[in-house]
Amino acid sequence: MVKKLSNLKVLVVEDSKVAIKSITNHLHEIGIEPMVAENGKDAVERYSAERPDIVLLDIILPDTNGYEVAKKIRRLQGKDDWTAIIFLSVMAKDEDLARGIEVGGDDYLLKPVGSVVLQAKVRAMHRLVQMQRALVKLAGQLHDANQELQRLSMTDGLTGIANRRMFDEALGREWRRCQRLKKPLSLVILDVDNFKQYNDRYGHQKGDDCLKLLATELARSAPRPSDLVARYGGEEFVMILGDTDEDGATWVANRICQRIAGLKLPHEVSSHAVVTVSCGISSVWPVREMNAEILLKSADSALYEAKKRGRNRVVYLEYGKS
Repeated sequence: MVKKLSNLKVLVVEDSKVAIKSITNHLHEIGIEPMVAENGKDAVERYSAERPDIVLLDIILPDTNGYEVAKKIRRLQGKDDWTAIIFLSVMAKDEDLARGIEVGGDDYLLKPVGSVVLQAKVRAMHRLVQMQRALVKLAGQLHDANQELQRLSMTDGLTGIANRRMFDEALGREWRRCQRLKKPLSLVILDVDNFKQYNDRYGHQKGDDCLKLLATELARSAPRPSDLVARYGGEEFVMILGDTDEDGATWVANRICQRIAGLKLPHEVSSHAVVTVSCGISSVWPVREMNAEILLKSADSALYEAKKRGRNRVVYLEYGKS
């Protein structure tokens, strides 16, 4: 029993009326209603509009040759689709076969084409098309999965913002960018005041909710593409502010302190009665003799000083100071 392939889209590119009739009859026998183009221009247009699964392509055409048509078809293909091209020709030299493969052909049929061979080739190419498209789909799924894994590996599981790993990579990248462009770079390290006491008083679930809310507020405070907010560890966060000097970073940090306090999250154990943060800042104009690690240490020292001075405040220290 002949297996029908009625869902298969086949384009026949042939200028001979006799050959067209013969080939279409052979295809009808296996349930295929082919599309027909009688010259290269129409073939490319039909391919572009219909995206057939298989193209049966005569090499000698009235306006061009099949090799040129094959090259144009391959250029039109996207990365997610693939069409099998079978050349039709009376030429049987090895050089003709080699040239067909070079321009993107997948198989070769000598004319006149018999029904048995044509139908067998079409079935074989149909299987190849299915396998190729399945591989393309699988490759896309793997790419998406890898992208998601990459995103997850760079994201803090609790707050959804960048994690320490992403921060480390971003800091190195931003340091090099600001060094190349001769721009200032600032770091702001923030710590939730009396967070251990908050957890003890309200429970760890409330503590987690508090950190998530603060992360959202911090992300809103760094809207530029070059800025980054990351959870540095525990209740500590860090901001990378590229093309930002001491004054700009201080303004951002003070605004954050005000916005966090303005949330009015109750914190009965704190002297401020609400959740607050302390911020340490350091800035630098990166040059080759400097490094980002010292900038980070200076910002961390500034944070320690803000804690010493009573919390809920911003302290700035110059690069290299501790």
